[in-house]
Amino acid sequence: MFGAAVIKILNKHKSWKSIVIGDEPREKLEFKHKNLKILGFQQHTKVLNIFKKTSIAVACSRWNEPFGRTSLEASSRGCAVIISNRGGLPETITNGIIIRDLNQKNIFNSIDNLIKNKKKRIRLQELSIKNFYLTDKFITKKIDSYRTNISNIVNSKINIKNFQNDKLKILHITNFNERHNGRLFYNTGKRINNGFIRLGHSVLEFSDRDIVSYYRSINDLNGSKTLNKKLIEVISNYVPDIIVLGHADLIKIETLTLIKKNYPRIKFAQWFLDRMDTQWISNKKRFLDKINIMDASFCTTDPTSLNFDTETFFMPNPVDESFEKLKNFKQNNFNNDVFFAMSHGVHRGKLKKGKFDARENFINKILLKSPDVRFDLYGMNNRQPIWADDFINAISQSKIGLNLSQGKPAKYYSSDRFTQLIGNGLLLMIDKDTEFNHFFNNDEIVMYKSLNDLTEKIKKYTYDNKLRKKIAKKGHEKYFKYFNSTIIADFIIKKTLNIKHKRFYWE
Repeated sequence: MFGAAVIKILNKHKSWKSIVIGDEPREKLEFKHKNLKILGFQQHTKVLNIFKKTSIAVACSRWNEPFGRTSLEASSRGCAVIISNRGGLPETITNGIIIRDLNQKNIFNSIDNLIKNKKKRIRLQELSIKNFYLTDKFITKKIDSYRTNISNIVNSKINIKNFQNDKLKILHITNFNERHNGRLFYNTGKRINNGFIRLGHSVLEFSDRDIVSYYRSINDLNGSKTLNKKLIEVISNYVPDIIVLGHADLIKIETLTLIKKNYPRIKFAQWFLDRMDTQWISNKKRFLDKINIMDASFCTTDPTSLNFDTETFFMPNPVDESFEKLKNFKQNNFNNDVFFAMSHGVHRGKLKKGKFDARENFINKILLKSPDVRFDLYGMNNRQPIWADDFINAISQSKIGLNLSQGKPAKYYSSDRFTQLIGNGLLLMIDKDTEFNHFFNNDEIVMYKSLNDLTEKIKKYTYDNKLRKKIAKKGHEKYFKYFNSTIIADFIIKKTLNIKHKRFYWE
């Protein structure tokens, strides 16, 4: 692809010359031009010297490079670097051109644009030198830091907050996603579970969706019969103080009624994350289905805005110290400016053909208004959603996290995207109509009132690293202080057992 593109470049820009370094014994590449030299394998010092005299360097790998040394060294020598968006290549440059759809035409256009735009080319060359940071000194400091942090974790004592009553036995029924092989490990059920454990309670995990998946049969097509029978048998062996359900739709109300009759001391609670307003009426029905048997119910939308007749408590999405470990507010250099991801269903894991999400129009309008801002987008424009460590690696390369939910903003509602972004130190941006200003000040998160307002704020904080880092740090610290998984777990327990307590931050 490069060979075909560079021949066209040399025919168009007759004063330019090109050098190709390296060889590939499996392929025979025959590209000839009077201004093209194919040098084959060269000594490392000679390669570096060539980079010093080169205006534009191209590293357009088609496979997922673990780490691209070619682009790294070209950037360190002040080339204007063009790379493909594959593997670790974007990590090797601070300023350059990233080809997201790799083909001959885009390679040609990228080189052609830099040749014709001398000012842009020189600016990239200057920034490559100025912002280059991947030195041996930088890397050894990171290794030293990792070693120190690991040592501190091993040697530190776990500070468990003493609960005012005896340690409890908790049966936590939710989807722990064993069948997805770790793809959905970073979920709210796990966060809440970690909180229960950090409080010192005995916790038995009961993964309802995994059980029905494993036990489906001709006589039990959705596995529900086996699930409910198994739950009763588990309770007979592990008699809990509290049963906590999260989105456990296949647990029948009859089963819970039987448990309550045979074990009257057991308390029941449920938590629910999904939206329950406007077009999400089915979610509301799921939540209300078991509410009369619950001692306490919790949701991530303001209950008063949902017009519930029964007492329900607002529960913030919890952040967890073992999940949200990044601190992007400490960094200056990123491959991207703004991160946004969505999906057509968590359990599906891939885009659904023919399905459209209205948020795509909103995001595409921002893209048109912000041509100089680097967006990292997933779940739209035919780019598949990402999960688990791929998700963490992606957000580690962005300054700003856009928290945009489906539909119109609802009071206090957000998916756990809020937690993942602010908890990892990105500057969080969210619609002001969610009314999160009740919990956060303007120097902790960024709230926008319109598409134009959001666009201007994205541009502002993209280029103002100092202010971006300051706000992101304060938001991160507040969220970990008041909305961590241990505090949320404590809130669920105290409300369920009706224990007197000091007001939680969001009450």
